[in-house]
Amino acid sequence: MAERKLIDECVHCGFCLPACPTYHNWGEEMDSPRGRIYLMKGLTDGKLPLNENVVAHFDACLGCMACVTACPSGVKYDALIEEQRAEVEAGYRRGLGDRLFRALIFALFPHPTRLRIAAFFQFLYAKTGLRWLVRALRLPSLLPPRIAQLEKLMPDVSARILAARLPEVVLAIGERRARVGLLSGCVQRVYFPDVNAATLRVLAAEGCEVVVPKAQGCCGALSLHAGRDGEARELARALVASFPDDLDAIIVNAAGCGSHLKTLSRWLRGDARAEAFAAKVRDVTEFLAALPARAPRHAMAIRAAYHDACHLRHAQRIVEEPRELLRGIPELQLVEITDSDQCCGSAGIYNLVEPESARQIGERKVANVLEAAPQLLISANPGCTLQIQSILRDRGLSLRAAHPVEVLDASIRGTALA
Repeated sequence: MAERKLIDECVHCGFCLPACPTYHNWGEEMDSPRGRIYLMKGLTDGKLPLNENVVAHFDACLGCMACVTACPSGVKYDALIEEQRAEVEAGYRRGLGDRLFRALIFALFPHPTRLRIAAFFQFLYAKTGLRWLVRALRLPSLLPPRIAQLEKLMPDVSARILAARLPEVVLAIGERRARVGLLSGCVQRVYFPDVNAATLRVLAAEGCEVVVPKAQGCCGALSLHAGRDGEARELARALVASFPDDLDAIIVNAAGCGSHLKTLSRWLRGDARAEAFAAKVRDVTEFLAALPARAPRHAMAIRAAYHDACHLRHAQRIVEEPRELLRGIPELQLVEITDSDQCCGSAGIYNLVEPESARQIGERKVANVLEAAPQLLISANPGCTLQIQSILRDRGLSLRAAHPVEVLDASIRGTALA
């Protein structure tokens, strides 16, 4: 059960309500953080059964942690919802279709090799013209919403992306200032290899030697987010074991992975190696902002909007660091997005298992992005990029997107963004 002490810290003030995307969706108390804590209390006291209606309210939570930032009482809703989701997965039997769909997700996404095989078939799906035909005939609208969402979120895959691989070591340019490890990720490694490549180049240009352990796998963030805590622990332990101990920092360029790894001391309490690993985890923007810039920046005359990934802004409290790095690029005009602290609806696997709610939330985000009229959208999380691009495509619109480190890399090298 969710820890009673943490539940009792909530004074039910309601400051979380305007911060909660699902409360914005429906105005329903039980779909707010305060309401979900009421439900947790009812379960803990034995006054509520763990039934379909109760579980639905927990499932509807994105885990975006905007409420954690908004809460004046310091309620640890992040720990509460993760513990409650683990309880749901352990004590509630989902319907067959739900179980099969979740099994499909976790048989695929935490496994980069399997993802790469799937990406190859996506490449064939696009290159043979089948994707064009399927969408032209509007066949996804005939599919169950979750399957249709999988097709909608599918990113473009090129032969270059399929062939991309990472070196195991990248040497620092000039005098070495740090020796760091890079988390290559799962979705990031397979679908966004340019982000990892840009991360390596920028770190090297700033005097860092970078180690990329070949044996590293998934960090377990998606599993933990979905209540599969045993699986998450196994994946995290294996990841920690794959990195050498003598690194100055562990660099992460996906917000969700970084926020998860920084909390390993809670999930792997008593594991000294995991606790030491967690203490070294740094988002790439956090690390670079604290490192005096050495590589010169070239001008980039572009109007760019920065989207705050929830697990960077709310979970890791990293707000100014990426903006500081981007403002250091000559001629780049950085514009703010209205309600930038609100989720885009991606939230790990949320936009796959709760597509209708994710769509409502994403539509609000896209409207705010378009209002800012940027030429480039900058986001520090692959899921956010996929979610926003999917909704833009549905509107017949396109907008270049890039990770902050890709923009920084282009500026350092004096080249145009890919």
